[in-house]
Order: sequence, then structure tokens, then C-alpha cells
Amino acid sequence: MTASASAKPTHTLVRLDAPFTDQKPGTSGLRKSSTQFEEPHYLESFIEASLRTLPGVQGGTLVLGGDGRYGNRRAIDVILRMGAAHGLSKVIVTTGGILSTPAASNLIRQRQAIGGIILSASHNPGGPDGDFGVKVNGANGGPTPASFTDAVYECTKTLEEYTIVEAAAIPLDAPGLHSIGAMQVEVIDGVDDFVALMQELFNFDQIRDLIRSDFPLAFDAMHAVTGPYATRLFEGLLGAPAGSVRNGVPLEDFGKGHPDPNLTYAHELAELLLEGDDYRFGAACDGDGDRNMILGQRCFVNPSDSLAVLTANATLAPAYASGLAGVARSMPTSAAVDVVAKELGIDCFETPTGWKFFGNLLDAGKITLCGEESFGTGSNHVREKDGLWAVLFWLQILAERRCSVAEIMAEHWERFGRHYYSRHDYEAVASEAAHGLYDRLEAMLPNLVGQPFAGRTISEADNFSYTDPVDGSVTTGQGLRILLDDGSRVVVRLSGTGTKGATIRIYLESYVPNSGDLNQDPQVALAEMISAINDLAEIQSRTGMDRPTVIT
Repeated sequence: MTASASAKPTHTLVRLDAPFTDQKPGTSGLRKSSTQFEEPHYLESFIEASLRTLPGVQGGTLVLGGDGRYGNRRAIDVILRMGAAHGLSKVIVTTGGILSTPAASNLIRQRQAIGGIILSASHNPGGPDGDFGVKVNGANGGPTPASFTDAVYECTKTLEEYTIVEAAAIPLDAPGLHSIGAMQVEVIDGVDDFVALMQELFNFDQIRDLIRSDFPLAFDAMHAVTGPYATRLFEGLLGAPAGSVRNGVPLEDFGKGHPDPNLTYAHELAELLLEGDDYRFGAACDGDGDRNMILGQRCFVNPSDSLAVLTANATLAPAYASGLAGVARSMPTSAAVDVVAKELGIDCFETPTGWKFFGNLLDAGKITLCGEESFGTGSNHVREKDGLWAVLFWLQILAERRCSVAEIMAEHWERFGRHYYSRHDYEAVASEAAHGLYDRLEAMLPNLVGQPFAGRTISEADNFSYTDPVDGSVTTGQGLRILLDDGSRVVVRLSGTGTKGATIRIYLESYVPNSGDLNQDPQVALAEMISAINDLAEIQSRTGMDRPTVIT
């Protein structure tokens, strides 16, 4: 381990010509184009507001890292020097600045830090022409609540100056101890602590036996943050052959790919599993490592179903052998897990989209597992969704049950019935057109009850709101719901995670009991509902798009 010290740094007060007025964080921090973050003082403004707002900065410890995208190292240098100016006692940063979001959550909790700054735009493309992002996590390791992000936003709108010190860049290529004035900078291997946590949760000997028993697997890291983690886990500790981890070197532009683990952007992996017979298991994770896609031989696992399967089989993993306290899902996620929870006799909570809503339930001990339809799954081991954790959980189930992914899904549906489910994304829609479509549909909701829809009748139509059972806070305006008399539903939302235009997300769900047809193509099973919502919302004419950008 190397060590270095710096002389007393020079503090600089930088005055802004005018405050920035567009730094309102979304559900996962501030995401903008890389170009915008390179605008003079733009990054510094948001960091200044965050450090002024985060409790315990003076004398506190902060965790810092990111997904390796373009701008990662520059941002780390800026944040270290601003942290020193604000009186942080220590910053824990990782080699190369590479730190997955779930690993950051774990480090915050293990090191009792005041929080962490995660540099990522998650599944958005990277590079000079891509996107960059900054997210602040709190002392529990999870995303900060709306009260914090609102306060940061208000601060940025009136900010007149920021403070930074002039100091040499801290070397990040190897573990070491350094300092910037009185602030210590500890550079650690970002993989070690996360891997140790996974070994506490799962039976690695059992998974290793599975992988070595003619069980070829393919993991696609998408040239993003999970490459080093997956290589250590799958090829190093679990005995998968070299090359099992694909695209395992993090690149600033993700190899010019789109690090979103779905059937569209991880199509090469999908083709290997769904069209060939060389692999028994496949998985992928996104830019910052918190999302996952699970594939079996000629079998795609819908994320909503994945949460339900993990819940139904939770006791097969050592960490959950004594059972679950409860489960939770985001509102747009299918009710597949609800059916499992009912049979298990545990609570199931329906929350708004955004992992911070799960955090309260986890901290209060009300739930053990949670998940969302956008390929995110997690548990009480951290306060973020965790892609590699989900992959290991599936391998644990397969190691215990010794059957195929397709067989697990078939047996699950035969026991609980099947929730046919799909999400249609219309990306980069002109903001005016997207909001026009959404506002028109919302205005129609009160008059829709009792109207026919896709051969059914609309029983309820609303804009989802949520009262937190822990702190009593109320969150409104979370998505337009059209609920049908047979339990089917359509949800329409505008996404807050894009940087170009707006994304309209259409969620479709139809439940078939175990006595019904469980083997349909979801797009066929949902065809009537797809046509009905397209007509009702005038999607094609208002967006100018004749088909979704992404179907999952």
C-alpha cells in the first residue's frame, strides 16, 4: 500500500456569475449530458450544494466512486478537493474510481460513513457524447430522500460561490493512503468488501459444484462497472471457465454500447441463450451494477417474475433460511410477488418507483426482499438494488434444485398462476408531445370508470399515491393506472431518468390462474390491451412512433 501526503492546500473561493437553475435531481440523482457536466462550474455547483446539505460533513467520512464512465476521474478529483475544503475527515475512494452502486451502499454501512457520492448515470450511455450523473446516498447506504434532494435543488438556485482547494490529483491506480491537507484519502480495492459480503449470503461451495458440473454460463458486464466484480466472483471464486465474463473491462464509453441489461441492448447475450443451446444460464448487469437480467436456456425471466421466484425460494439461500419479514414491489411491477407473499403469509407493500421508498421499509425491518420491473432486485443486505446479488441468488436456487431456469419458471406458474407482463418504452419523445399525451390521459381518468377496455371493463382509474407506513409521508403523482375488472391493468408513466426528451413507459399486466394457458407469448397474451391503450392514449399519432423503442 502506497502513502503520500500533501502540503497545506490553498483554499479558493470561486464566485459564480449566476446560479444554475436546472440542477433538480431525479429519482436517482442529477443526470445530464457529459457536455453539460463539463460546462464551467456545473459539477462544482451541484457538489457544493450537496456538501452544504448533507449532515455530518465537518469531520465526517464519505465514500466516493463511480461506474467508470467518461468524466469519472475528473469528478473524483473535484469532489476530493471540495471535500477537503468543506472539512471532511476522510474520503474512501476505490482503485480506478470503480465502485458499483450496491458496493458503495455496503461500504457506507460497513465504514459508518455519513454517506456517499456515486458517479453514474446508471444504464444511460456514456462517453463524451453520452451522459453523466451524480447521486448522493445517505448514512443508511440508500438514496437520499426527497427532502434532501429538494433542499439541494433549492440551494443550487441561489448559489453564489463554491469552495475548493488546489492540490495535486490523488493517484487511484493502487490502494494507498494519501491526504489533502487535514483530510485523509484512503484508496481501497472496491471489489474486496462486496465479495466478502456475498460469501456471507450464499453457499459458494454449492454454487461452485453446480458450475463445475457441466453448467456453462455467460455473464455480460457490458463494459461497465461489474466486470471486475464478476470476474473475481464467477471466474475466480466459483470456477467458471475464463471467458465466461464477457465485456468485462470497464470503458469510458461502455464500448459504444448502451449498458442497459434488457433484450434490446444486451441482444448478443440474449441470442446466445434464447437461440442456442451452448449455455445453461446467462445474466447481465447495467452501468453501475444495480440492475440485472436473468436468462436460461431458451428462457427469458421477466424481472417481475424474478422477484416472485426469489421470494418463493428464499429459504434456499443461507442468508434467508429463516424466512422473510415481508416483501415490497414498485407500483408498476406486476403483482406476481403479491400472490407468493399471500401464500407465505407475509406482508407485501406497493411503493412508488424509486429505491428510496424501499429503504424506509428495510430500515424498519418490515421487508427482507424488494424489487421493481426495471430489472432491479435487492434485499436487506444493502440499501440499493443489487445486480450481482440477484445473479448469485438465482445460481443458489439452481444449485439447490438442480433443474433448468425454464423448469423453475414452469413449476412456479403451475403453483401460483402467471402474470403476463410487458413494458413498452417510447424513448426520446419530444417533451411537449410526451407531456401532452400524459396530461390528456390524466384528464380523462375520472370518466373512464365503467367504460369498456380490451374486452373488459375499467373498474378504477387514478394517479397513484402512496402513504409511507413508516414515516407517514405522502407521495403523489406516481403514474396513471387503469385497473380492469378481471385484475388486469395498464400503467402509464413519464420517466425521470433520461436526458434527451422524455420517455413514455406503458406497463401492461394480465393474470392467468394456474388452470389457464400458461405458455403464451406475452405480446400475444396482451395484444388486446396493447391495442386498446394505443388507441385511448393516441400514442402513435402523438409521438410519431409506430412501435416502442424497447419492449421488455
